[in-house]
Amino acid sequence: MTASGSAGPPPKPRPDGSHDDDSLAELGYRPELKRTLGNFHTFAAGISYISILTGTFQLFYFGVAHGGPAYWWSWPMVFSGQLMVALSFAELAGRYPVAGSVYNWSKLLGGPHVGWLGGWMMMTASMVSLAAVALAYQVTLPQISSLFQFIGDGSTGTERAANAVLLGSVLILFTMVINGFGVKLMARINSAGVAIELIATVVLILLLAAHLARGPSVVLDTFGRGHGEPLGYLGAFLTASLASAYVMYGFDTASSLGEESVDPGRNAPRAILRALVASFALGGLILLFALMAVPNLHDKRLAVDGLQFVVLSALGHGVGLMVLWCVVVAITVCALAVHTAAIRLMFAMARDNNLPGGSRLARVHPRFQTPVLPAVLIGLVAIAILVLNINQPQIFSVVTSIAIIMIYVAYLMVTLPMLVRRLRGQWRPAEDRFSLGRLGLPVNVLAVLWGTAMTVNLAWPRAEVYNATGPHHWYLRWGAVLFVGAVALGGFTYYWFVQRTRTGVLAEHAAATTP
Repeated sequence: MTASGSAGPPPKPRPDGSHDDDSLAELGYRPELKRTLGNFHTFAAGISYISILTGTFQLFYFGVAHGGPAYWWSWPMVFSGQLMVALSFAELAGRYPVAGSVYNWSKLLGGPHVGWLGGWMMMTASMVSLAAVALAYQVTLPQISSLFQFIGDGSTGTERAANAVLLGSVLILFTMVINGFGVKLMARINSAGVAIELIATVVLILLLAAHLARGPSVVLDTFGRGHGEPLGYLGAFLTASLASAYVMYGFDTASSLGEESVDPGRNAPRAILRALVASFALGGLILLFALMAVPNLHDKRLAVDGLQFVVLSALGHGVGLMVLWCVVVAITVCALAVHTAAIRLMFAMARDNNLPGGSRLARVHPRFQTPVLPAVLIGLVAIAILVLNINQPQIFSVVTSIAIIMIYVAYLMVTLPMLVRRLRGQWRPAEDRFSLGRLGLPVNVLAVLWGTAMTVNLAWPRAEVYNATGPHHWYLRWGAVLFVGAVALGGFTYYWFVQRTRTGVLAEHAAATTP
């Protein structure tokens, strides 16, 4: 395919790895970002974005509160669906390991208009996701010590929400500074954090397994959730599935760092799949053993404090605190990875002159070899999102839900056009790279069906997610639909009437043409 999205033969890989620069040239770009990241760095980027400990510890309480222990089954359900998406992405990553992967892939497969909308949704979702991840500090730090509850004593939802904004803003400022100093520093911190997270995850699984209080049949207990509701337990289960859906996304980050990685055409597809599979296996064991190990399954704190309560009550205060500090490390590197991926996406759109001030946003700092301005801008927007929700007691579920919905929509902007091209016989993976072969079509169909179904499920105007406490207003209950719709419609309107006529690879970023 060319930069305009027309079909063309895939470039043949070369032994020296220059195939990846050929892919850039095919897209119309010249190599600018320094290739310094190795295989583990690529894997670490994907798994730190997913972040097993961050996601499970942040929303375990939500899953149990709305679905009971049986919500655990949403974990393999979400994995199965996201695996279809990841497999489709792996084919794309093998051929086009490029910065801002979702934006460039949707542009190549669906044309410039679909590409812009996909990039816009993904970029906005990334900034909302950064804010959502930063909120996880509040779920953990005050349980380590009350000294981290700077605003009030945390006895009210409003106090916890305001304190979450404060802690989250500090974390975002940190990721902003680290990302501004270049990908090497980011990769070192991220890889060290991921190593700590993986070790802590395995240790936590073993510790929970040594303190089991009941058998695995606990995952059949619904706690009577959904009783008297129109859909019964199915409705409660679909609501609780938000807790699992929040964890297993962001695996495309391994490809989004492709322009800074060594041989990403081979490493990125493997990193995408390994990150997702490892997260599923380890995260599923944590959730299962936590439900089996908690001393009192009906303690109300389980649906309020979540996994943090399980760890402290089952493992004891001393060991529990050590685990929670590891969770803090995981949250930190997760936020760092989310911020990093968002920067690459903004850079990718800017060098196509698809954002206001594109030339400045796409400028690579000569010393730090990274786009510094996007790092600052994304951080400030994420902090602003937190500040706007400072008095919202449901800040955790609202911001998290909106972030997930927009990610799923952005992923659909890739998998749906990819399916259309498959049906037309216009898609071929790169030679000697990851390929689904004959399984490509059914996998792609399942990816689209899954993405559509979960987008509808997550955006469904449930009061328990978007307006659980008073005052009750229709626009709060429909907040996700209204916000996502406004972002999509407003953004595309701006693109169509303003930016569309300016789009095109900026001269300073364009590949050299041979006479």
